Formats: sequence, structure tokens, C-alpha cells
Amino acid sequence: MGEQCVHHRFDAALGAAVFLDVDRAGDGHDAPNVAVNQPDQTPDCAPGPMVRFFVRDPAGDGDANTDDAAAKLGDIAAAAGLERVHFLAWRDLDDPEAGGSEVHAHEIARRWADAGIDITFRTSYAPGQPQVAWRDGYRVIRRAGRYAVFPRAAFSEATGRHGARDALVEIWNGMPFFSPLWAKGTRITFLHHVHAEMWDMTLPPNLARFGRGIESTLAPPLYRRTRIVTLSESSREELVEDLHFRASRVSVVEPGIDARFTPGPEPQVLEADPLVVAVGRLVPVKRFDHLIDALAGLKVRHPRLRAVIVGEGYERPALESLVATHGAEEWIDLPGRVDDADLVALYRRAWVVASASVREGWGMTLTEAAACGTPAVVTDIAGHRDAVEDGVTGILARDPEGLVAGLDRLLADEALRGAMSVAAAERAARFTWDNTARRVLEVLADEAGRTHAR
Repeated sequence: MGEQCVHHRFDAALGAAVFLDVDRAGDGHDAPNVAVNQPDQTPDCAPGPMVRFFVRDPAGDGDANTDDAAAKLGDIAAAAGLERVHFLAWRDLDDPEAGGSEVHAHEIARRWADAGIDITFRTSYAPGQPQVAWRDGYRVIRRAGRYAVFPRAAFSEATGRHGARDALVEIWNGMPFFSPLWAKGTRITFLHHVHAEMWDMTLPPNLARFGRGIESTLAPPLYRRTRIVTLSESSREELVEDLHFRASRVSVVEPGIDARFTPGPEPQVLEADPLVVAVGRLVPVKRFDHLIDALAGLKVRHPRLRAVIVGEGYERPALESLVATHGAEEWIDLPGRVDDADLVALYRRAWVVASASVREGWGMTLTEAAACGTPAVVTDIAGHRDAVEDGVTGILARDPEGLVAGLDRLLADEALRGAMSVAAAERAARFTWDNTARRVLEVLADEAGRTHAR
């Protein structure tokens, strides 16, 4: 970073910025730990790296709260008679192509298991993984391939091959398991978003038409009476308007944020040069090609701009070629997967996190970055509209030109970045996985009550 002077993120109107770094233990009432960015005391030096200063509550200890969260889950399950719950999913967390949906299911399943619920997670083969394994207190059964898993898992559950259950959680990720046709008793379905044009982006034309037909025409009538759980109000609106689900049967439960995503216990030095970070699977729906084009357009106005796109996927060769076409190999990095510690450090150093995705149920990487005090510039789509508060924690872009303009605006305006950083960290403190697990279990328990009352 050279012999440059130190600057700080701060709200010019206030002269200081406060970040909220919570001990996200899970009861939804965590006391904030205050972190203050003091104004720059060396006004004569050239622009350089920014530093975040944080003061933690020395009494902050998540253990008691975590135990309390597990006890609450146990009470809810016991009252509803939910001793054994089965999950049905296309993929699981150890699959090489696992993404936000798999993280979401895992975080809920492991907390329910911690609370004493017997969890069985049925999914497809994952390369290099055993057919039966235990992960964080719950059983994972991986049998059948990517497509065969749907009929085979349904048959196994319908015939009780994996043992008795008190409830079923189906994860409808593109293709459903059609649980209303064969599952008796209590059940709910996770449906994070409408896939719509994603079918054409990922499958050959005939298969894409088949997938769209199932999602939009065949499956929705079968799920009319099913309790649907989705991640955001904007996704709920799409499910009601596009797939015609009954609004009263669609519940919104936002995803959580892992406690490791915080601004940090020590002063965090941001990159001296503008740094844009994006995270996600390298697949067409994420539209990293649009983001790379936008970054290339910004390079003229921000000659020291750097970008890091974290993730793996089958689009890597095409994206590397696009980076080369722009002559951006020296400043756009595609490091692949990174470990948790490196990801947190990257979020903390970034000036902005970005997403050009066309479909999201939420945008979990955006709230992870927000929890680290990093604002966002993202496409204006369902899911993003809830993960990012437009004009407060980031900027929603309605078209490719808007994405460029939003990034340009945030990179150029330090005071705006500081204000949005404060708001992003404060808002992210609301989202915990313990809260998510509890609220989903409450939905499941409510369904159990309805089932028993019939």
C-alpha cells in the first residue's frame, strides 16, 4: 500500500461513522457492539487506504444465547410432536455445485439437530462423498444421480425406506419432488424464487421448455394447499403473481448470516485502490459476463480499479476469455473458491460488493458483505430488493447502464460509501441463522397443528 496516509470511512455529514457488530447468537435481540470510524486527522495527505476501528463489548458471549436458541427449538418441536423430520433436496452442502440453497438447508437442519430433532437429509450423489454420512448431527443419504434422485427419493419416502417421519421438508430447486402426490402428514416446501428464464440459460431448448412447463403450469396447481416458505417479500410476490400460489400459504423467512461475517475485532484496513468483490457460482444466471463488461467500462474513470470474482463453475473458461478480451488479466482476478477466513477478509477490504444476477431468492453474499460493513451495487430483481435497501445499504440497478452508473457513483463518493457501510452493517445485524431456524420451525409446527386438526 506504499507510504500513503490513512483515511477512514466516515459520513461527511456526521464526521464519524458507527458500525454495529453483533454477537449473532441467535435470539434476535443481540446487543450491538459499537464500532466507530473516526474522521481523518491528516487532511494534507493523499487518498490512501481506509481503516475501520471497532470497540467490542467485552461481555459479549454467544454460548448462553446459542443454548437458549436450541432450547427454544426443542420446545417448539416437542409441543408440535416433531421428533423426526426428513428433508428432500436436489443437492447437499458437500456437492461441488452447492450454493445458497444448500447453505440455507444445512444451517436449518443442523440447528434442528442440535435441538434434539432426528433429521434425515435425502439428496443425490456427490462426487467423492459417501452414500450415507453424518454432518453436524444429522444424517445425509446420497443416492441416485442428478435426475434419478427425484423419483427414487420420492419412492423411498413414500414407502418409508428411511424410517418413520413426523414431517417432511421438500426443497423445490427448479424441479419439484411432487410431494403433494405421495406424502402424507405434515410437510412444507422451500421455494426460493421463480426460475423463469433460468431454464433457457442452463438447458437445451427442449429441456428448457419442459422445465418451464413443470414450474409454471404442471406443478403449481398440485401445491395449492402446500405451505411454501420463501426468502423474501419480493420473491413471495413473484410466487403469487407468476405461479398463482395462494398468498396466505406463502410464508417469508429471511436467511441468516454466519457470525463470522462482521466488520472485525481489530482495525480493518481497506484496499488503497478501489476494490469490487463479487461472489457466486460461475454459471449463466449470475451474469458475471455483464459484471466484467461493466468493470471494464469503469476502468477509464477509475484507473486503479481492481476486482475479485470468487467462485467456481462451468462458465470459468468463457469468463477468463472475456477478461482477456478486455485486457483485464492484471486487475480482474478469478481465484476460484476461497476458504471462509479469506472470504471474510476480502469482504472487509472491499469498497463495494456487486451482483449482476438475473434471478435470486435473496442474495446471501450481499448480506454477508453487508455484515462486514461493505455496501452493494446489484441488479434490481426479486430477492435483491430485500437484501439491499436501495439508496441506504446499496444501489439497485435497473439495467446494465445502471449497474455501471451505480458502481461509478459509489466508488467515487467516499462519504456515500461510509454512510451506506454504516447502514449495511446495522441492517445485517437483524439476520441470524438461529432466528431463521426458529421461524421455519414455527411454520412447520403450525402446519403440524393444521394437519392434526383435520
